[in-house]
Amino acid sequence: MAIELRHRARTVLALSALAALLAAIFCPFLGGSGMDYANLLRRQSPDWPIFVNLRLPRTLLALLTGAALSASGAMFQALLRDALATPSSLGVTAAAALGAVAAISFAPAGPAWFPLVWLCALAGAATVIALVAVLSRSRKRFSAYTLLLTGIAVNGICSAIVLLLHSLAGITKSFQITHWLMGGIAPVEYSVVLLLAAVIVPVCVWALRLARVLNVVSYGDTWAAGRGVNCRQVTWRGFVAGTVLVGTTTAVTGPIAFVGLIVPHLLRRVVGPDYRLLLPASVFGGGAFVAICDTVARSVLAPIEVPVGVITALLGGPFFVWLLWSR
Repeated sequence: MAIELRHRARTVLALSALAALLAAIFCPFLGGSGMDYANLLRRQSPDWPIFVNLRLPRTLLALLTGAALSASGAMFQALLRDALATPSSLGVTAAAALGAVAAISFAPAGPAWFPLVWLCALAGAATVIALVAVLSRSRKRFSAYTLLLTGIAVNGICSAIVLLLHSLAGITKSFQITHWLMGGIAPVEYSVVLLLAAVIVPVCVWALRLARVLNVVSYGDTWAAGRGVNCRQVTWRGFVAGTVLVGTTTAVTGPIAFVGLIVPHLLRRVVGPDYRLLLPASVFGGGAFVAICDTVARSVLAPIEVPVGVITALLGGPFFVWLLWSR
């Protein structure tokens, strides 16, 4: 029986990797407007520039975003031992969004606008890291319950400040903030994709190397401490890694909800609780999931594009309610 379950888990891992590969291959060819594939093969305008400069980097961005959000969700669920834990519930997404909205509201448009939004989003996420560091150094008990309650408070504070900035912004800035808060995958330059990959890939690799420790931590602090694991240190490091992943992607795409909840939870039902298999499956599955959602978002009401955050919210809301009732 154990051998059969292990074989099934490895099959699901292979299928998730295959899904990410197929999404990377086929999603750039799909969209609201058809392409002349003969012109594309001959590298002729307008199809070739559209494919190379718009659709391909957009698909790569969706794959990286999904991998980062799903990996961070799986890590948070292991560290907090709660399948409902997500970057959003811990306040990481809200803090990064607040930093980005502040930059959009006050920074003048120009060549340095996008890097400033990125840095401010990371600064907002870093504030959450600092809060966790303070909690971890206190003499009081540092638990998952404390983190979840802190995340609720951070979400409330950040949402109130975002609404205030939105009301004080001008018409142009207000439109930019509204569009960004919807969460979307937009065509970006390859330099942005490379910079995003330079942050996400090493952190995901580090998280995969932490999988054995996450297996021990997921059984509880007492069990892990009896096997020589420093739960406070592992929780803090995992929280930092997840915050870097979420803060970086949120700065580029805006807040995209429920990816860190849907993908790890569905895969856990098939792969099982072994994070040596669940984490890589979440990385590949999350990338494929966001890439497919983005393809649907730009195709379903073409030529109008629906923000991918709307698609994930429409899927994640009912899924969250079902998960609550099933528990």
